[in-house]
Amino acid sequence: MKRLGVNIDHIATIRNARGEHHPDPFFAAKFVKKSGANSITIHLREDRRHINDGDAKKICSIKNLLVNLEVSTNSKMINSALKLKPNFVCIVPENRKEITTEGGLNLKKNKTKLKKIISRFKKRNIRTSLFINPSLKDIRLSKELKTDCIEIHTGKIANLVKSKKNHMIELQKIKKCSILANNLGLEVHAGHGLDYKTTKFLTKIKQVKEFNIGHFLVGESIFNGLPKVIKNFKRIINKR
Repeated sequence: MKRLGVNIDHIATIRNARGEHHPDPFFAAKFVKKSGANSITIHLREDRRHINDGDAKKICSIKNLLVNLEVSTNSKMINSALKLKPNFVCIVPENRKEITTEGGLNLKKNKTKLKKIISRFKKRNIRTSLFINPSLKDIRLSKELKTDCIEIHTGKIANLVKSKKNHMIELQKIKKCSILANNLGLEVHAGHGLDYKTTKFLTKIKQVKEFNIGHFLVGESIFNGLPKVIKNFKRIINKR
């Protein structure tokens, strides 16, 4: 069975718009699990623009909830992640001016730093993933770095699908990367910009074991409710 991870960052975005306490990401995390998500994802950004330290601490303390914490390579953020002790960590690139994550990690440039970070998480038995572009070279580098998983940045294919442009070249690129990663013993995840349609295309790649979806899922839930949207995505990713 393929897994669905629900990113609840934008629950916090809505809360922060008023500077109050509602909607509460802590409650959202428990509600999302109850609604059928296999795990929840939160991105503790350096600027704390949505999830904050208090949210992360409370959410990571929820029993029987698998938490995937996204953090940058910033040393303070890595230390924060080690203190929070999430089940999973996904290392992502971060640019203060970006609206959302714009691409995968530069593995070649940060090879030595990433290797040390991954080693620190592994010593704490925290499953570690690298957020990368669909590149065969990056798959091989990820294996060298001894990460447990890779999460393929799906922003480009998502934008092509939404613009009704030919997405087949990008889909084949992701498929080739997924096959290589799987053959090398890396677990394959996919995330960024995913909606129903793009997710349907990516489920054809059997090597992808986990989908992490946030912005579209939270936005769609305004009209249809979180339980229904989560159910829809789970139906899509596990359709035989």
